Amino acid sequence: MATATDTRRDQLASFLRSRRERVTPQDVGLPPGTRRRTPGLRREEVAQLAGVGVTWYTWLEQGRPINASVQVLDAIARTLRMDSAEREHLYRLADLPEVVEPGADDELDPEIHQILGHLDPVPACVYNSRYDLLAWNAAYAAFFPNLIRQPSCCRNVLWLVFAMPGCCCPILNREQELPQMVAALRGAYARHAGEPAWTALVSRLCAESPEFARMWATHDVARPGSRMKILKHTSAGLIRANSTSLALSSPQETRLVVYSPMDDESKQRIEWVRAHPGTPACEHDVA
Repeated sequence: MATATDTRRDQLASFLRSRRERVTPQDVGLPPGTRRRTPGLRREEVAQLAGVGVTWYTWLEQGRPINASVQVLDAIARTLRMDSAEREHLYRLADLPEVVEPGADDELDPEIHQILGHLDPVPACVYNSRYDLLAWNAAYAAFFPNLIRQPSCCRNVLWLVFAMPGCCCPILNREQELPQMVAALRGAYARHAGEPAWTALVSRLCAESPEFARMWATHDVARPGSRMKILKHTSAGLIRANSTSLALSSPQETRLVVYSPMDDESKQRIEWVRAHPGTPACEHDVA
């Protein structure tokens, strides 16, 4: 009886063959040649372009019990012109489901921007598991103007909360919320340990904020979820909102976060802020 591992290897072999057969020599800069018995590239051509041994690649495509590193699979994926979904499928078949596509970016589908617009005047945004802010609607921009003014490379929610706490609406229940955010970062960090962007962010936060360093050292972990946030807007006053976090299917590890008012007073104040986007949101804001 075939085991789950045997089945996975057979599927990997079939998947690689199907991807190889759809790539023409012209696609990868090779002369078309003559008398090809099968469509697409030859195995030796894939091996040469990916920088692996012909015998090793042949065994991989035959479903033999050999292991492949992330780097080798990435080279094969590039050679066979796989998109992000195909790369993820390749890693899972190779029993590396925790690997995020190397070099994957955070480009959002246009539909996500449309959803953000439809949610207005309720503040909403999209960020990744590192808390990099990727997109937002006008209501969110009215609440956090200093955050969105940052260059894209520095538009990180945790950095502004811990390293620049005076630049955004103060979170009055920060004793409950900030440890939860750090714990969610810690939970995601396990999937990215050693990646330069993650290591650099954590190192910078620990160096800049003793508060973050203390929370990080607890090794608490958590999943993103719905939370209550109590914000103090300098111009509008106290606002209580449910921060609901919804996982998006693409890009990987991105979430849509919606700040829904918890009471009528908060609803009115959110609508007022949205209608007056130039008003200061915090003490250090520039109107």
